[in-house]
Amino acid sequence: MKMTFYGQFVAGEDQESIQPLIQHNRAFGVGSILDYGVEEDLSQEEAGHQEMESCTSAAERKDGGASKREKQYQAHQAFGDRRDGVVSARTYFYANEAKCDRHMETFLRCIEASGGASDDGFSAIKLTALGRPQFLLQFSDVLTKWRRFFHQMAAEQGKVGLNAMDTKLEVAALQESVARMGIASRKEIEDWFRAETLGVSGTLDLLDWSGLIDSRTELSKHLVVPNMQTGQLEPLLSGFTEEEERQMRRMLQRMDVLAKKATEAGVRLMVDAEQTYFQPAISRLTLEMQRRFNVEKPLIFNTYQCYLRDAYDNVTLDLELARREGWCFGAKLVRGAYMAQERARAAEIGYEDPINPTYEATNAMYHRCLNYVLEELKNNGKAEVMVASHNEDTVRFTLRRMEELGLHPADRQVYFGQLLGMCDQISFPLGQAGFPVYKYVPYGPVMEVLPYLSRRALENNSVMKGARRERQLLWQELKRRLYTGNLFYRPA
Repeated sequence: MKMTFYGQFVAGEDQESIQPLIQHNRAFGVGSILDYGVEEDLSQEEAGHQEMESCTSAAERKDGGASKREKQYQAHQAFGDRRDGVVSARTYFYANEAKCDRHMETFLRCIEASGGASDDGFSAIKLTALGRPQFLLQFSDVLTKWRRFFHQMAAEQGKVGLNAMDTKLEVAALQESVARMGIASRKEIEDWFRAETLGVSGTLDLLDWSGLIDSRTELSKHLVVPNMQTGQLEPLLSGFTEEEERQMRRMLQRMDVLAKKATEAGVRLMVDAEQTYFQPAISRLTLEMQRRFNVEKPLIFNTYQCYLRDAYDNVTLDLELARREGWCFGAKLVRGAYMAQERARAAEIGYEDPINPTYEATNAMYHRCLNYVLEELKNNGKAEVMVASHNEDTVRFTLRRMEELGLHPADRQVYFGQLLGMCDQISFPLGQAGFPVYKYVPYGPVMEVLPYLSRRALENNSVMKGARRERQLLWQELKRRLYTGNLFYRPA
């Protein structure tokens, strides 16, 4: 295994044994993002049972499984094993709080090792490893309904089909609509839409709207969302037991511990994206971390899945929020790892497919999001992006746009990322040409990383079919740049 499968995709068994590979890659200008690749070898039945238990609240169990959440944000037995159909992402299942503490300790060791290996390191974490996923489902449900309510009000004002940042509500008309619904008294409505919080423009956009619940994000007590049938604001996160309250606080505390450790070690922390029914909460909690820790430079990076239909709206809204509030934007752009599972779940349960309709549409979305961020980087020296892609066209697009925008690799605002054992024909030429590039480096004992290896083999089988052609094309492009003197360009 060490001479074949394991040696191809895994760096070693522990932090000491992986040092030769890290140093070897570093000699070629390639950094490392460490990931302890051990996975629990659960049967499908065991995984499904743990998922259903951890995604259902005590109140829901008491009511015989009844939930106020929309179908997308409820646990479903048929999709309890979140590993099914996923080949390139590690999956965590909640068992107890002690297990979450062990995951946190593992992430802390990775942060320490990344800090010791370089002065410009990254480390990656998953929020489903740090707490009970029930909270992510419930919080995602609330955030999605709150955003949908905004768009319902926009439709009443005849503003449909616009990008999220271009949709603005007339505050006076909005106040009238809310008053007619009986959701709140006129005095309460006036308190919501104060000039000091919304400015004097007389309009309100989606960021302003989201800000209305910022003062209520003591998650369990104050997050409310309108019930369109009853016209009432319902506290959807109420009804927690004392133990569930403690579990929720511990999850937030673990995130805080990791962010503080990353700050001390000088390591950037990338929060991985996960399934769409968790992702609104993951993105919102990551944003709260960015507000606190991305003061001087981007320390916390959010991940944007560009195979999602709403990817562009998510990127533009978060970037605009960073501008308004004055913190440093950090993003990792990926295509996404859960497509087959997401489509099957949406079709089976009965909600809109969140994935772009075609491969070409996803490529266009990725480049659209990337171009928007790159244009921001031109005027904002404190924003950063990681282009996490094995796609040769995307790498070439990024190089071309960097040159056109005057973004030099030495500025270290644009990073590239690929998985260990894959697409070396992209990573190493970029590293040797001076571009900041990183390998996602799993490590762990042979027998304990077999679940990871089995999926990586499946993914690599399709990637390798086109590897020879990709290598040829990329070398042609890099040679052209070398011959024309454009590879080591500096802005005029």
